[in-house]
Amino acid sequence: MIKTDDELQKMAHSGSLLALVFHKLDTVPLMGMSTMAINDLVDRFISEDLKSRPASKGQYGYEFALNSSINEVICHGVPSATQILKDGDIVNLDITLENDGFIADSSKTYLIGNVPAAARRLVRVTYEAMWKGIAQVKPGARLGDVGYAIEKHAKAHGYAVVRDFCGHGIGREMHEAPQVLHFGRQGTGDILKEGMTFTIEPMINQGTAKGVTLDDEWTVVTKDGKLSAQWEHTVAVTRQGVKVLTLRHEEQGRGR
Repeated sequence: MIKTDDELQKMAHSGSLLALVFHKLDTVPLMGMSTMAINDLVDRFISEDLKSRPASKGQYGYEFALNSSINEVICHGVPSATQILKDGDIVNLDITLENDGFIADSSKTYLIGNVPAAARRLVRVTYEAMWKGIAQVKPGARLGDVGYAIEKHAKAHGYAVVRDFCGHGIGREMHEAPQVLHFGRQGTGDILKEGMTFTIEPMINQGTAKGVTLDDEWTVVTKDGKLSAQWEHTVAVTRQGVKVLTLRHEEQGRGR
């Protein structure tokens, strides 16, 4: 769905507010916290400090302000009071925020304490892969170019790209057209047009790309129990190329 200039400004504002949520989390000692405590902190910060709405609450019956996906969890990890972050964990915190009718969506994988080198490498390569995909975004490019760039980078480092979940258009609704695959062939897929807004959110695994959904009907884990990492930004196609609407403070200067 093509956004007007006014709609893009509102989406950029939502994105900047969401970046503040991650800035807040960056100041929190996550080790030893439960994922429910992190959820409650985020919920209060979005609602009370930012005067916005945690957009995932109530979406498809989901009850929480974020997804917390630890180690072998690919995506959709559910916060829990008994799930405590410990030394050596990696955790993806996936958060959505709605302000003035428009939604932004972003995630960041945090390293908890002394994380093994192999896990750090996976997290780094996943982050690089997301930016490889973002770099392809411009008017006239195709979604297949985005997916190809992500998959090429992941495979070059021996990793597998999850195929069962993808990025998505976003705006007034959490999930809009188009679907944004994190694999593909160059020169294929939808043509990108100025005013399009969507997420790029690769999930990359150490082992198999396959996942299994747990009995809670939300949490998806790797089939082989190996680690998975994810990063996500909401982007807009601009006349000049791409603007990352959820750009965080440590990323200033990128994605514009």
